[in-house]
Amino acid sequence: MIRAILQTNTGLDAQLHCMGEIFPTIIGAGGVKNRKMEGDHATPSGILPLRRVFYRADRVPSPVCHLPVEPLSPLDGWCDDPGHPDYNRHVSLPHPARHERLWRDDHVYDIIVALGYNDDPVHSGAGSAIFLHLPPKGGRPTEGCIALPEPALRRLLAAGLGEIDVRPA
Repeated sequence: MIRAILQTNTGLDAQLHCMGEIFPTIIGAGGVKNRKMEGDHATPSGILPLRRVFYRADRVPSPVCHLPVEPLSPLDGWCDDPGHPDYNRHVSLPHPARHERLWRDDHVYDIIVALGYNDDPVHSGAGSAIFLHLPPKGGRPTEGCIALPEPALRRLLAAGLGEIDVRPA
């Protein structure tokens, strides 16, 4: 298993250090925070294990990696409602609580890795849907996730990336 270290220099200037290389990385608009809260647009600090990979089989080939890999469908979502028992869990749509659709029109979630944040156990309101995914168009910040270009993400997954140590500035 390989560990990457994500560091920020100033705010959103993030870099992922892994295998002797530095990968420019996009993080949340709120920077890195030790105490993440739902909706703060921050990337949580700490060690984030990679749990499983989802991908758009209609758009991209399956990533090669040691993690469980599953194609997405239009019925995949992620609950981000702190008041619901499914908070910070993968859900099937339609879902009665507030949620994020994983099947998107843009290409951000063509490959998406669920990161182990606030999932064992889940604490209501401490943040949800923290993923490793592809960059938003135009290099915009994420809502708290970590984004890498597709070639870098595929390469790190194939090499055995198992966790990201997110360090605040």
